[in-house]
Amino acid sequence: GHRRITTDPSEVLDGGAIRVFDGGHKGSSLALLVELLGGALTNAAIEDKKAKKSWGNLVVCIDPKQLGWTADEFQRRVDTVCRRVKKCEPLPDHGEILLPGERGDRVEDANERAGSIEVEANLWKDLQDMAAKAPPRDSADSATAPSSIFAASSGGMPESNGAPSTSRGTGKDSWGMDTRLVHPTDPCDDPYAAVAPPLYQTATFKQPDAVSMGPYDYTRSGNPTRAQLEHHIAELEGGDRGFAFASGMAALTAVTRIVRSGETILAGDDIYGGTSRLLGSVLPKQDINVVHVVMSDLDAVESALNKNKVKLLMLESPTNPRMQVIDLQRISAMAKKANPDTVICVDNSIMAPVYQRPLDLGADVSMTSATKFIAGHSDVTAGLLTTKGKELGDEIYFHQNSEGTAASPFDCWLSIRGIKTMKLRMDKQSDNAMKIARFLEKHPLVSRVHYPGLETHANHDVQRRQASGYGSLLSFNTHDVNASRAICEKSKLFKITVSFGSVSSLISMPCFMSHASIPAEVRAERGLTDDLVRISAGIEDAEDLIADLKEVMDEYLMETTGKPADVSASRSVEELEARESWLLERIRELESKVKTSN
Repeated sequence: GHRRITTDPSEVLDGGAIRVFDGGHKGSSLALLVELLGGALTNAAIEDKKAKKSWGNLVVCIDPKQLGWTADEFQRRVDTVCRRVKKCEPLPDHGEILLPGERGDRVEDANERAGSIEVEANLWKDLQDMAAKAPPRDSADSATAPSSIFAASSGGMPESNGAPSTSRGTGKDSWGMDTRLVHPTDPCDDPYAAVAPPLYQTATFKQPDAVSMGPYDYTRSGNPTRAQLEHHIAELEGGDRGFAFASGMAALTAVTRIVRSGETILAGDDIYGGTSRLLGSVLPKQDINVVHVVMSDLDAVESALNKNKVKLLMLESPTNPRMQVIDLQRISAMAKKANPDTVICVDNSIMAPVYQRPLDLGADVSMTSATKFIAGHSDVTAGLLTTKGKELGDEIYFHQNSEGTAASPFDCWLSIRGIKTMKLRMDKQSDNAMKIARFLEKHPLVSRVHYPGLETHANHDVQRRQASGYGSLLSFNTHDVNASRAICEKSKLFKITVSFGSVSSLISMPCFMSHASIPAEVRAERGLTDDLVRISAGIEDAEDLIADLKEVMDEYLMETTGKPADVSASRSVEELEARESWLLERIRELESKVKTSN
């Protein structure tokens, strides 16, 4: 009782006594034991730990059976001790007593609310040093490896501090997506070397003489402005050839031209309304069989591929509007195994090549609506195709030229201009979408949020594996059509419109707009309910967008229930379990990487 009270385990050797929570001093020996064991294992076996700033953590694993208890008995004992510790009076100037994990949980919640994570300066510098020593990624890896959008969307660290990477090469093949968007290979020989690509707004081209032809003769067959856009999208997608069409549907229709009467197209059940109309109302007139399957059910997909000799497999990921994530790589492998001649086409409009490259995942054709993120300002209607292989490319061009479905020079020129800022816009839009999704999943008016960036999304891990971002499109249910309508009609910053990918935030009720062409009974079978609301996040301030939604939603709740909204309610057990599973999976991934590097 006369020994000096201390909180430093090293002072025990000089007669100090460690005070424990019950006020006694019997913790001194235990503290010394932990210091001896932990110090040897956590790089703290040094003379002056404070001077070296060498800290570590000791995790003790206990097997209750070795102590003669069952797991439940041991848990009860632990809970009893924890309750006693929480009731103890804290030391002066130490504030609240926090149990292991409580401080981390609070920091995590604060980071989530703030949308960022504070990183200690020395740790940040060490991470930068590690990144600088890492080997460069090749172009294929860079297309599928997670990039800064995951960190930014979930409140993580930025990709870099602005300094040039010492590991990346200087050749074009090693350029990042941001650079390749701005610096395409120019297939046209501009004699004036204009910084902004020239617009060849012409229908015909003068020929060198009466018996020979120059590179261009008629814009339907080819145009220098269109050629630059087509060449650029092929570079970005990693394809052999690119094509610019008058619309996304014109592009998809050209792909279906490879299917002959009597052959089969396999498509998902949650697809764009225009695609559904093409498959359901147009192609059957040509005696083309169309089979739909739930693409997120891999067993069902494999069965459909083996049962039908599929000529064309049409995929979307994420799907529109329920934001289902499809495992493109696995399904592509299944399709080629069932029939090597199957042509795989992916509608990549929601991700664009900035976040996802379907050709790297096994597809033969990638379609991106230039109306969306490529042009990005709701002033262009166009669709782009990228293909692999000469034979397929030649057939697509034949139909584009024969049917006159190419994009106009002016729409191509606007797309060329828009493509340069695409990643800047998409990163901001995706960041806004994540914040809106986080807000919506906590609001009592919302029953379910569909967004692949949320850890609770069924295929969140698949999205992380095959794409480098989550995108800016999301949807949610309210179980109340009137509530959904009020949200759309009374919000001030969200324009009610079809389409997505604009710098302006857009909102719609798909069953009454973009997917209205799908029969009601078919929508019901596919789980596409009338109360579904789709949001395309723009580049506005996220706080303004959330405040706009909150005002409308809170007002509706007050009018219909007489109660104010409580968005601070605790998460459901299902949400917490899903988040725990996601965190455990992340830990396993990191442990695997550490073992591999060692």
